Amino acid sequence: MNCNSCPRKCDIDRDTTLGFCNSPERFRVARAALHFWEEPCISGTKGSGTVFFSGCNLRCVYCQNYEISSENKGVQISDEKLIAVFDNLIAQGAHNINLVNPTHYAPQLARVLSRWHSPVPIVYNTSGYESVKTLRMLDGLVDIYLTDFKYSRPEKAKLYSRASDYPAVAKDALCEMRRQIPTDIFNGDLMQKGVIIRHLILPSNTNSSLEILDYLAEKYADTYLSLMAQYTPCGDLASHPELTRRITPREYNKVVDYALSKGFEKLFLQELTSADKNFIPPFDFTGVM
Repeated sequence: MNCNSCPRKCDIDRDTTLGFCNSPERFRVARAALHFWEEPCISGTKGSGTVFFSGCNLRCVYCQNYEISSENKGVQISDEKLIAVFDNLIAQGAHNINLVNPTHYAPQLARVLSRWHSPVPIVYNTSGYESVKTLRMLDGLVDIYLTDFKYSRPEKAKLYSRASDYPAVAKDALCEMRRQIPTDIFNGDLMQKGVIIRHLILPSNTNSSLEILDYLAEKYADTYLSLMAQYTPCGDLASHPELTRRITPREYNKVVDYALSKGFEKLFLQELTSADKNFIPPFDFTGVM
């Protein structure tokens, strides 16, 4: 069956042709390991069981994980091997199974999660560029949506991620995620079910961030919001000189102060020291080979 599972709608047979995500039909994974640098309610004390999928349906010029998202570094594995990877992470004490950049494998993951019932929450860690129709395949299979909301302006989305429809798509996707999981549930400090919206603040783009906060304050003021300061220049940014530096304390504080002024109370904040390439995990096939 031809693939139209994401908003790109490439309509190609991924067994024989690669579409925009540059990914085959079978899972391609670059790393599976405990990760301690997600939001506290996800990482906890024992770590989040992250599984990094190769390929991507966006082309973010600043992507920290470009080695796997654009260059598609990874190992092809079967459904059975992926389940074994999940089981191994749980045996290591993972608080959850964290599917990182899973969008282009969503139907395949729905198939796996329908037959393998996880004893820990399933986290769907996504860019937000999702098809509502595909998200509905995951209804009841995903416990936590950890979703980006990157852009409010189509021209910025096109410039930085080759997806001018990102703002409209992300709004519809977020609505579906919240419909599926309307209530946030915790066990102590750990989220068991819920939605967390992430926004990565980009240098020289704080006005766009404020526009996003205006929208989220109107629609999702009671949803957890993570304002991320971790932007680190990566890749070839010669055509985007504004992105060749980290954000400043003034830029981050401007966005945080605005969020507080809009009444957000469920906020996760980051130290500016999080903008460090040392926090980017090595994609060395740990936990996959």
